[in-house]
Amino acid sequence: DLRNKGISGKEADHALGLAHITVNKNMVPYDDKSPMVTSGIRVGTPAVTTRGLKETDMEQLVDWMDYVLINRTDESRIREVKKSIAAFMTQFPLFASQGIGQSV
Repeated sequence: DLRNKGISGKEADHALGLAHITVNKNMVPYDDKSPMVTSGIRVGTPAVTTRGLKETDMEQLVDWMDYVLINRTDESRIREVKKSIAAFMTQFPLFASQGIGQSV
């Protein structure tokens, strides 16, 4: 629920997407915005847990998300977060090299 931040789910989805953080705009209980705009976002964890991130890593992701939302109109700050995320995620490869894609 982003109503206390004065941002719509649509705005949050867009700003976070620029930083390569994928969320979905989502309605919240008693939402006063349309389903195309919404007052909230949904954050899915399967993509990050599949890559091996743990609870403490989620805290870092939330910090980045909050920073982007606070600075949603500042493209240079969003680019900084995008670069930080790219560097951070190098320790969590999308596909582990444990035989995936290799012939047996």
